[in-house]
Amino acid sequence: MSSEMSRPLFQLKSASQPAGGRRIAVVGTTGSGKTTLACHVSRLTGCPHVELDALHWAANWTPVPDDVFRERTRRALRGDRWVVDGNYSKVRDIIWARADTVVWLDYALPVIMGRLVWRTLRRVIKQEELWNGNRERLWPQLFSRDSIFLWALQTYRRRRREYPFLFSRPEYAHLTVVHLRSPQAARDWLSSLAEVMTR
Repeated sequence: MSSEMSRPLFQLKSASQPAGGRRIAVVGTTGSGKTTLACHVSRLTGCPHVELDALHWAANWTPVPDDVFRERTRRALRGDRWVVDGNYSKVRDIIWARADTVVWLDYALPVIMGRLVWRTLRRVIKQEELWNGNRERLWPQLFSRDSIFLWALQTYRRRRREYPFLFSRPEYAHLTVVHLRSPQAARDWLSSLAEVMTR
């Protein structure tokens, strides 16, 4: 194989290279910690945090119509600085067209499932309100087709195939992609970002 053919189609930044972006999207499999990381980035950079789940879910776990979701997303991202978390393909074109940086949490499946178990138990035990009055219940998460654990298992490998392909597309060539493959890599990256912001 020639050196030309072996070159990657896109350039991933490592955890040691902090993003200097003003419009940052955080993606990754359910349970990887997108919202937590986005909150940290928001605090460090002063960028407003937008959680796509909050725009997507109405009361009683009812998704809003796609046109409403897209309009909500456009309005939420009108500013020049923001950090948004979520994987929704319905609005990806809106987000990625405006973003300058994508942070991809690409953790091993056992890490994700472990985090998902603890997150779900905490939310159920504390009866945490998530978005628009919605709360997680243990029975549906364990024994229904709507289980978040089943969703994570079904989408894990698909996302790992999908994101490199998407990053290679010409319309997303402007994006800086930060590829974080472990929670420690994410902590190191956040530390590097904090150093940049305090210079």
